[in-house]
Amino acid sequence: MKVSRNWLQNYFADPLPSAEKIADALTFHAFEIEGTERAGSDDVIDVKVTPNRGHDALSHRGIAKELSAILQLPMKPEVDPFAKKPDFSKKADAVSVTIEDAGLCRRYIAGHITGVTVGQSPDWLRQSLESIGQRSINNIVDATNLVMFDIGQPLHAFDAAKLGSLQIGVRHAREGERLDALDDKTYALTTAMLVITAGDVPVGIAGVKGGKPTGIDETTTDIILEAANFNGPTMRRTAAALKLSTDASQRFQQVLSPELAGYGMQQAVELITAIAGGEVRGFVDEYPNPAKPQRVSFSATQTSKLLGISVSPDDIKAALQRLDFAFEESRGAFSVDVPFERLDLTIPEDLIEEVGRLIGYEKIPAQELPASPKSPAPNENFAKAETIREQLLEKGYSEVYTSVFADKGEVAVLNKIDSVRPFLRSNLLDGLTEAVKKNIPHKDLLGLREVKLFEIGTVWKDGKEEVHVASVGEKEKPEERPLADIEAGSTGELPLSKAERYYPFSRYPSITRDIALWTPADTDKGDVRHTIVNTAGPLLVRIDFFDEFKKDDKISYAYRLVFQSPEKTLTDDEINGQMDEVYAAVKSKGWTVR
Repeated sequence: MKVSRNWLQNYFADPLPSAEKIADALTFHAFEIEGTERAGSDDVIDVKVTPNRGHDALSHRGIAKELSAILQLPMKPEVDPFAKKPDFSKKADAVSVTIEDAGLCRRYIAGHITGVTVGQSPDWLRQSLESIGQRSINNIVDATNLVMFDIGQPLHAFDAAKLGSLQIGVRHAREGERLDALDDKTYALTTAMLVITAGDVPVGIAGVKGGKPTGIDETTTDIILEAANFNGPTMRRTAAALKLSTDASQRFQQVLSPELAGYGMQQAVELITAIAGGEVRGFVDEYPNPAKPQRVSFSATQTSKLLGISVSPDDIKAALQRLDFAFEESRGAFSVDVPFERLDLTIPEDLIEEVGRLIGYEKIPAQELPASPKSPAPNENFAKAETIREQLLEKGYSEVYTSVFADKGEVAVLNKIDSVRPFLRSNLLDGLTEAVKKNIPHKDLLGLREVKLFEIGTVWKDGKEEVHVASVGEKEKPEERPLADIEAGSTGELPLSKAERYYPFSRYPSITRDIALWTPADTDKGDVRHTIVNTAGPLLVRIDFFDEFKKDDKISYAYRLVFQSPEKTLTDDEINGQMDEVYAAVKSKGWTVR
């Protein structure tokens, strides 16, 4: 969230430090900072608000409260929007509000204001919004946006005359309904989405976007002001389905306190009547299940134990006072009245975390964890799998992971990946056998005489989910058994691995050639290999010795050569030409190609 330093300053009588020092203070005690930038005579700080604080800190007031606690700067109570409790006792007789599902809309407040004059916003309002990258539209819309960025409560203003009816409703959209939105796009709605209606006609996508036909313009004189509380997950799904993320939807997704809607309405009405005139006709506040005050208790003993340092009751008292939390203390025990906007504070550990971050985590010394009173028992299945893995690797098998999806099986997949493999596998052998067949053409390139694969994985068979072990080789009998039925023996000494140099795998096929030579009996095998490698050219990627035998005073050496290009598919003519170079080289040594 982009935060204006000048905007924050309105909350304090004492001057704030520089933007860089504000950023440092927030970084070490609250949130990461994406960066700071100069905007005219203002500094803008980009604050990365963590998800657990989205309900209160996606606002200038929320950041001001953090700075007040961290820097020990008192906020001016007369400018705090939460200082005065909202009063909606004046009823709007011409307006009604109906909520279809109180679980998806916990509160809906409609304010009726007549006789407003729509026009350009005053300079201070326009500059405040522009400093954080918001475009000024008109004084009514700008007022609702300012409140959202100031305290975090999204609002929306409808042109009352264009609504056609002042019977406001919140319901699920119906199949086939569409809405022409303020962004000049038409959205097809689904029954999973909430809409705001007037006379049962959709006029807005709840918590996401208002409708264009009821938008505010220079002809507007009467407005219906909306301050509501919508279900966060529903807003998230709606915004994702419509590919329409707005500042309002982002805040509702974080889950807001329904109490915040009252303060948002109060602040917006006061601002609108101050800059656009008009008369407040009254309010309708539908609030079926009011939020209950939250009280959380914890002690100095708990705090010291959890933080790992000695924290006195006075330390805790000082931290709570800096946070401006109302509390009662008795013999080192504290009972805190959690502010309605701090939905993240629900258990003792949450309050202890608040105390710890104000003390400063950098002041808490690192300590080693105490030794375990007993040795941890090994996981039998994991240990057995590791032993079997080592045994199979020693025998020349390579481990693979094949797909858990199959074209047949006992358990069908509800959300299948594709139509070809709609079941969970009932065995490992089918996938392993397929993998062996695919790898056989590449064994020369890999330097393998035989492809041998194994897998340890889950299967679904006979109504059970089990871990099986299976192995397949070209010349080996396929075998599969449940891991629990296998008795793994000792692995013995494992050979030490040597350093290897790795290169990117070529996407192009390889070509294999064999060469066998008669040489004098005293010829060193290494000299033969060296001669071949030096003349085979840069496309030779592998050479393997695979046979030798003696006859009379001669000895035969046989090698397999693998050629491959990283750039193209090789032709037989190219490799035949290279092999001619090899033949010429070995003949010059007096050796005979068999």
